[in-house]
Amino acid sequence: MRTALEKKAELQPSPAEVSGIDHVSRALELVLASLDDSKAEDIVSINLQGKSTLGDYMVIASGRSHRHVAAVADHLISALKDAGLGFPRVEGMSGADWVLIDTGDIIVHIFRPEVREFYNIEKMWLTPDLDDDTVH
Repeated sequence: MRTALEKKAELQPSPAEVSGIDHVSRALELVLASLDDSKAEDIVSINLQGKSTLGDYMVIASGRSHRHVAAVADHLISALKDAGLGFPRVEGMSGADWVLIDTGDIIVHIFRPEVREFYNIEKMWLTPDLDDDTVH
């Protein structure tokens, strides 16, 4: 039979879990700050925890042109590397209509406004949970 102290210890996150949470929070703060510094527009952060195994967060932002999208993405990639947060996987830099930057924990989409409107991926991820009993 377990003691109350043992039961309480089971509920506490392990040091590895806490450091993982800190790592993701730090990375998210860095991503949002970098996008803001680069003058990205309409920045949206979506918590994916418990919704998907793709990552913990998805961040969506817009650049004003192909050149701006590429510059925002390049600035973010450099910031992640400089902060020691690894080397993200990057797709779409050649066309710079839609650049995807995957850090493992955070997926960042940087769009030109027309492309973002066409795909409208945040609508898919911001829909209310179907398990929710409340009617909206």
